Amino acid sequence: MLLSRMIRDLKYEIICGETSIDVADITNDSRKAGEGILYFAVPGAKFDGSNFIPEVIRKGAVAIVTEKEEDQLADILEAEMALNGEFEELDSNKVCILKVDNVRYAMGVMSSEFYGNPSDELTVIGITGTKGKTTTSYMIREMLELSGLRTGIVGTIEIDDGKDCYDAKNTTPESIVLHETFRRMVDNGLDCVVMEVSSQGLKLDRVAGVAFDYGIFTNLSPDHIGPDEHADFEEYKECKKKLFSMCETAIYNLDDPATEYMMEGSTANPITFGKSEYSDYIAVGHKLYKEDGLLGIEFDVDGTLEGRIRVDLPGDFSIYNSLAAIVLADCMGVGFEEIQRILECIKVRGRVEMIPISDKFTLMIDYAHNGMALQSLLGAIREYNPKRIVTLFGCGGDRSKARRYEMGEVSGKYSDFSIVTSDNPRTEDPQAIIDDILSKLKPTGGKYIDIIDRKEAIRYAIMNAQEGDVIILAGKGHEDYQEINGVKHHMDERDLIREILEEEDVGKICGYNNRYF
Repeated sequence: MLLSRMIRDLKYEIICGETSIDVADITNDSRKAGEGILYFAVPGAKFDGSNFIPEVIRKGAVAIVTEKEEDQLADILEAEMALNGEFEELDSNKVCILKVDNVRYAMGVMSSEFYGNPSDELTVIGITGTKGKTTTSYMIREMLELSGLRTGIVGTIEIDDGKDCYDAKNTTPESIVLHETFRRMVDNGLDCVVMEVSSQGLKLDRVAGVAFDYGIFTNLSPDHIGPDEHADFEEYKECKKKLFSMCETAIYNLDDPATEYMMEGSTANPITFGKSEYSDYIAVGHKLYKEDGLLGIEFDVDGTLEGRIRVDLPGDFSIYNSLAAIVLADCMGVGFEEIQRILECIKVRGRVEMIPISDKFTLMIDYAHNGMALQSLLGAIREYNPKRIVTLFGCGGDRSKARRYEMGEVSGKYSDFSIVTSDNPRTEDPQAIIDDILSKLKPTGGKYIDIIDRKEAIRYAIMNAQEGDVIILAGKGHEDYQEINGVKHHMDERDLIREILEEEDVGKICGYNNRYF
């Protein structure tokens, strides 16, 4: 593709070369540079991509996009010349160097153009917020698929392009990967894509060039604040808000205090949901139910639609997730009876995922991996008046210790019994991580046991379950691995549960009824 076409919607300065050159491929990884490649010199937290410009020129790149001024580039090339005796003068007939204000933004816009603006050919639904993105995205995908619209997904758990499904490296991929994925989706015959839009994805312009048809706001609370994330809550909020200047229709949770802020300056068509009588789609009342080891909730919808909703997911947050999905599905023409039917049977891997192995107690897997998420989940479960809440969890190694302290304190206060185990220890000693957790759990006076081996911890939970218990395996959620000293070992909690239940004594004790496996 001609470089001149790729940059037609950008402001830029030509440092050298001509834009009437053909680009064979694009990359922001200097290791992938070669003949005919355009290289984006992205400044990163650890490495500045501009330092690799001499290398990509040597490899035959035809174009480079950078934020560096001409004199700064000259310094980089002079340093390379001093080391290797090359680059005395750039051959402007072979390489075009463009200076832009924001390489990441330019990368998104140019990637979209390079792949033929594929998001224009899809109905693109973006979901942002602190909690609920994953659950809501799967609810929407199921509704659209079952209504006959082939729908891909991009999110925390996976990327599904309509042909292949693979694990996601980031909730929101880099823009080159994202637009290339959209192109595959179009080529694979998909109609729609539902994607989680993270605050980091918005901050780093990973969604630049994406034509969003719908943007959904779930809720907002402090998260992802710290080194290499967001400087403070204000920056976090501002990043989330960007989505609603990029979409045609904005769907907001009117009950969340941040919604007014999210609406400011947006030119999108607004639609609201919530319990507030001023919402377009209103949730009225709710009834909790507990059946066959499953926890669920029922509520009425009023306003734009009217009828009863039943979903096998617990907690107030399930009302909001369901409402967001209902609004989108209604906007997309899915019939209300179909919406009701789909919500009644929907399951989301690793998000309050019920594992119905016994009528005596409830067993679930959830991704809650920080204090805020765990407290919200435990509060929702407490409404069902379980005999006990048993929480099994650990914390990741090589991460802030604050999360360990929060998880320990929350579980100690709000669980009836805690089983502290290993999560992803990475390069840390698992027992040291557990000791950090216990340092805040013990002062709460909460009952606990610590068992390093996660499978043994799950076996203990099942073997010691009491009738009416709710057992929560927290922290791993959709993950199917355990990372130890840089190596990811397969470990899926569903497999561990199945293996434990295949032991004759366990099956008899817990009244295993084989409804799940």
